[in-house]
Amino acid sequence: MGDQLPYYPMHDFGPLMKGLVIGSLGILHVFLAQFAIGGGFLICLLQRRAMQGKSPLAREFIQKFFSVLVLVSFVLGAVTGVAMWFTTIQISPRTIGVMVHEFHWIWAIEWTFFSLEVTSGYLFYKYSSRLDDRSALTLAGLYALAAWSSLFWINGILSWQLTPGGWLDGHNVWSGFFNASFWPSLLFRTITALTIAGLSACILVNAIPGYSREDRESLVHDCSSLLAPMAAMPLLGLWYFAVIPADSREWVMGGSMPMTMFLNLAVVFSGLIGGYALVGLIRQKLFINGATATLLLALAFMATGAGEFVREGVRKPFSIREYLYANSVRVDEVAYLRREGSVTHDPYPVAEPKGGFPTDQLRHGAGVFRFQCSVCHTVDGTNGLLPLVQTWSNTQLRLNISQLQRTKPFMPPFAGNAKDVEALVQWINWNRSDAPPKWGISQDAAILEEIQGYLDEAGVVPGSNDPTDAQVAEVRS
Repeated sequence: MGDQLPYYPMHDFGPLMKGLVIGSLGILHVFLAQFAIGGGFLICLLQRRAMQGKSPLAREFIQKFFSVLVLVSFVLGAVTGVAMWFTTIQISPRTIGVMVHEFHWIWAIEWTFFSLEVTSGYLFYKYSSRLDDRSALTLAGLYALAAWSSLFWINGILSWQLTPGGWLDGHNVWSGFFNASFWPSLLFRTITALTIAGLSACILVNAIPGYSREDRESLVHDCSSLLAPMAAMPLLGLWYFAVIPADSREWVMGGSMPMTMFLNLAVVFSGLIGGYALVGLIRQKLFINGATATLLLALAFMATGAGEFVREGVRKPFSIREYLYANSVRVDEVAYLRREGSVTHDPYPVAEPKGGFPTDQLRHGAGVFRFQCSVCHTVDGTNGLLPLVQTWSNTQLRLNISQLQRTKPFMPPFAGNAKDVEALVQWINWNRSDAPPKWGISQDAAILEEIQGYLDEAGVVPGSNDPTDAQVAEVRS
């Protein structure tokens, strides 16, 4: 297995946690993509109301709205989409590799719908004013369908990461794609897209000069009707949490305070938007000015960010549930790495500090940190390892690292041997001592034997309370 175990060059972002880099970019991209999807439905709604004679300003507003959509979502959305691929293949290349390998035809299908979305969108932007109403509605409907279909295919892959279901047994693509969380996730994202588009349109209504108060009120009421499906969000949220693994629910129900906090923020922000929309805008038909609409859209952005944080967090310690850990070690590879060592076959040298490492053991420890820890931790920046273990004694370091899945159940088992643990401990201590030019080598046989006992006691299975897949059961046996 040593020759087959993939290693990748690891990129360092300094004090920025790698997950934070992906997360920040991903939240912006998801928000823009959902704006594009919801925008298609809004255009169809307005075009239909114009054809029925219920909104005389709809045709004119459609052109202005779609100009903003093309500029913001098509341009910035495309740029952030490419940036997402660029960053993820640097930070989590093995996860992306598995996703592409298993779902390459799904990605290809999604790409065709994305191409149709862009083509029909630009055609609508350029030629809709020259078309008759029915042709314009058809072209808008084609754009809306293509944009939502792109979401449909991507959602299956993203939800598979948390609930791979039957894919774990035979790697059947469709068993993985139509997984337990597919439908609640898809419907929830669809409603979010409608909400973002509706609120964005309310901002634009107030920003366009020349409209009277009555004109603005009429357009606001048309656009805000897109927020009505938010009434279903609580039920979809309950459905989603009912189908995800039990330990994932525990993280957001108090097992992990950051995830619990972000879930509460997402619920509160969504509740504020939904309450204002359903009671104020739809039932009481209140007018919303630009400042209030902007505030609500900002809340929607924060709710999106909090929701994406929770979606990513509940997978811990996996990047692909019960298959691949967040540090790109597969479930069935931990036992091998316990025997051979985690960086024995790693061909990539670690970056030398100024003055170099005093010993090979410290260089070894730096390699262990890079391979097993650096995807979630920095040295002393965001989620820095040194501040987290600042008060730990050597005994605590050796025990807690050896039994990571017991120390913190949302962390993967330590995928290395006793020498890896001790090298990492020495590297931590060397850094805590301000990296002196001289440092001793720790190779006491009694210490290594003690560490090996810690490793054996913890085993190689995750600390999850719900290890249900066949691979974990096989590792246990």
